[in-house]
Amino acid sequence: MEDKLKELQQRKEIVLKGGGDDRIASQHEKGKLTARERLEQFLDAGSFVELGAFVQTGLEDASTLDIPYPGEGVVTGYGNVGGRLVYVFAQDFTVAGGSLGEMHASKICRVMDLAAQNGAPFIGLNDSGGARIQEGVMSLDGYGNIFYRNTIYSGVIPQISVILGPCAGGAVYSPALTDFVLMLDKTSYMFITGPQVIKAVTGEEVTPEKLGGASTHNETSGVAHFKAENEQDCLEKLKKLLSFLPQNNLDDPPAVPPAEPQLSQEELLQLVPADPNRPYDVVEIIKRVVDNSDFFQVHEHYAKNAVVGFARINGQAVGIIANQARFLAGCLDINSSDKIARFVRVCDCFNIPLITFVDVPGYLPGVNQEYGGIIRHGAKILYAYSEATVPQISVILRKAYGGAYLAMNARSLGADFAFAWPTAEIAVMGPEGATNIIFRRDIEKAENPEEERKKKVEEYRERYANPFITAARGWIDDVIDPRHTRGHLIRALESLKSKFEERPRKKHGNIPV
Repeated sequence: MEDKLKELQQRKEIVLKGGGDDRIASQHEKGKLTARERLEQFLDAGSFVELGAFVQTGLEDASTLDIPYPGEGVVTGYGNVGGRLVYVFAQDFTVAGGSLGEMHASKICRVMDLAAQNGAPFIGLNDSGGARIQEGVMSLDGYGNIFYRNTIYSGVIPQISVILGPCAGGAVYSPALTDFVLMLDKTSYMFITGPQVIKAVTGEEVTPEKLGGASTHNETSGVAHFKAENEQDCLEKLKKLLSFLPQNNLDDPPAVPPAEPQLSQEELLQLVPADPNRPYDVVEIIKRVVDNSDFFQVHEHYAKNAVVGFARINGQAVGIIANQARFLAGCLDINSSDKIARFVRVCDCFNIPLITFVDVPGYLPGVNQEYGGIIRHGAKILYAYSEATVPQISVILRKAYGGAYLAMNARSLGADFAFAWPTAEIAVMGPEGATNIIFRRDIEKAENPEEERKKKVEEYRERYANPFITAARGWIDDVIDPRHTRGHLIRALESLKSKFEERPRKKHGNIPV
């Protein structure tokens, strides 16, 4: 037995060393942690249980200690984060560049299946040079098995991808299929074809960072949801994200003790300008309504004319969607439509109530928007809100015009409760545009057309765009004092705790994509 235990210890040491001291040193020189160091920082101390440590390819002679790829270039297992179970893999760049081969993929699929069977989040720490070319089609089959599981477990358990190094070629599609993607600034990158291939095919020259770095995917493509400054910051963001998510689609998100906002609710009276054309920061409104004034933005740097993210109200996790008047006047466009629709569907998957703050003058006009498919993309918001069965509450802050008013979760689209501030303007179109159509002849005949137009604009705003017209029809439930917004939300959420909806039976819907 002593010899057997000695061999066991030797094999464990080989696996724990990964690619060896030199490659570990090289990883550190790049400012990167090893796979095991990342797991040690991410998981609760002493909670990690490794699975498949001795898996390897081509084991013809079990007696040899000459293991070409210790651990197959990936560490897999389970552990706790904040006392809650998660399943995880961490690719080991020190072993064959973390390349994915048949058994590497098999290890990942094993923990994915366990995560789904046990109803726990699945986290992938990606740092890989891509497919293990020498294994040929077997590595491609491995990717296919992972993609399949990403898809069938979507909406069943939370799936989160963390990109901590390269992620190229087919490897990028697994993160793209997960619920959230976190990237590391100046260190991680994602692209289908690298700079060299692009130069050879198109003649374009581009750096890896510009092509697929964290800034590119957080600001331009929208592929990534979070950008971190370093690995510690990234793992802390990951932990915070998990704190808002349930273990699976049958659980409720974790609740915490309630806390009052740190910022004054009295200030809500001054935050929305009297001039309907002046911008303001809707995040400042959100922070004065949610617990601890703590709002965790998702897609913060992408499509800034919309704001989405997580917060808590009276200890309960909620998803928040808002129009941001600071950018494009809060208009909906192609990218913000995708951003909102995606976030609504994630929250609906995982039983997170939705709160929507509305100040939208309409869809962004323009030839590029029409050519780019704003009709198709804008319809995604309508579909997502209509499909959602979680509690839904809307608060109209200022403008709510036309189809964009409906898209931002009007009562007719599925909102359980709709409230409006006294500053709300709810109409088919804005007073300026409506006046130019309705009162065109009166304005043309006036001695001073410009003065007449201003007069008619105010008349329209007072008579037709105020919230009491909509309230009179029962399409909003109450016109509220802005300072009392939090109280109304707390009571509404409490009343919706047992909400239950039955929908027509179907295989699945056909969202416009």
